[in-house]
Amino acid sequence: MSPSAALAARPGVPRHPTADAGFAVYVHWPFCLAKCPYCDFNSHVRHQPPDQARYIAAFRREIAQRAQLAPGRTVSSIFFGGGTPSLMEGATVGAILDAIGEHWAVDPDCEVSLEANPTSVEAGRFRDFRAAGVNRVSLGVQALNDADLKALGRMHSAQEALEAVGIARRYFERYSFDLIYARSPEQTPALWQAELELAISHAAEHLSLYQLTIEPGTAFEQLYRAGKLAIPDPDAGASLYELTQEITTKHGLPVYEISNHARPGAECRHNLVYWHYGEYAGIGPGAHGRLVTAEGRYAQSTEKRPETWLERIEAGGDALIENEKLSAEAQGDEYLLMGLRLVEGIDPHVFEGLAGRKLNGNRIGSLIAEGFLARTANGRLAATPEGALLLDALVADLAA
Repeated sequence: MSPSAALAARPGVPRHPTADAGFAVYVHWPFCLAKCPYCDFNSHVRHQPPDQARYIAAFRREIAQRAQLAPGRTVSSIFFGGGTPSLMEGATVGAILDAIGEHWAVDPDCEVSLEANPTSVEAGRFRDFRAAGVNRVSLGVQALNDADLKALGRMHSAQEALEAVGIARRYFERYSFDLIYARSPEQTPALWQAELELAISHAAEHLSLYQLTIEPGTAFEQLYRAGKLAIPDPDAGASLYELTQEITTKHGLPVYEISNHARPGAECRHNLVYWHYGEYAGIGPGAHGRLVTAEGRYAQSTEKRPETWLERIEAGGDALIENEKLSAEAQGDEYLLMGLRLVEGIDPHVFEGLAGRKLNGNRIGSLIAEGFLARTANGRLAATPEGALLLDALVADLAA
């Protein structure tokens, strides 16, 4: 029996085209020590530390609610994101993991990741996370020189960042860290190459490398609109992107998703659930989810404001502010948007199963002829390096 058939045979588990992608749980901890000026994530600064016991109880209730909607699943990945989840106590992480295990089966090889900022990394805290069940950490390093860290609003130095990576290496076999590039016109290819090679010398298996983008509603957007913040032009950004692919490939960390690089077999399993369009339950303030029921696939999101989310859960209700049944066309579009981020690309048959229609063969042929799309040996469709630079337009063209 195939994995998808075995999954669908379990009571309460509906059959769907991306069942093989796995089932993940995302837990959002929305609190930070400071708000980074480029960040548009749901993160909040509070003068008084949150009452973690209250949040544990609320997380447990919301996990139970999601399990009622999606019973019978086996969890293949759990991810603590934020915000700054490394501000949680080890006991809080452990209690949430226990609650997940009470309501769903958990794969013995389940990846349990936790995001951490270097300012909140302590050996004792990491030891507690490891004891609680976390087996992978992702560090928000962002830059390896102090001037750029200050410009990015980060509260750590480059030396503190590397020390945090060392602590992660001591407690976790699997760890990753993030860097932002194309972050100023002064970042030349030579400077980025030196920084990236320094990062690779400290990386074990995985790096997330993002170009700086100006997100709506952020402090950086206000500065950019006021002419007080300069970023590289698109051509310079593209050159840095191409250099990134060259250097990471040379050092055995090839790209597997537009912004993520890993040694073969070390890809982030949690994010692969997203990019393969699998199911995931979103837990916590501002968390998003995609769950499949007998009625169809639902897009879910929760109340963003932590205190309001907490009050709604404690009042005995749920904190969902979106619970929309997705049309077949919307599912196909989401599958393209997520799957074409991957070097492996998308399976046209899966698209057909989701969208209820085939992709346009003439449009595929044109995109292949123009050098933006490629057909792989196993029949998948993948963005070429040129197509990856224009991904939004490629997705829109292919979906039309």
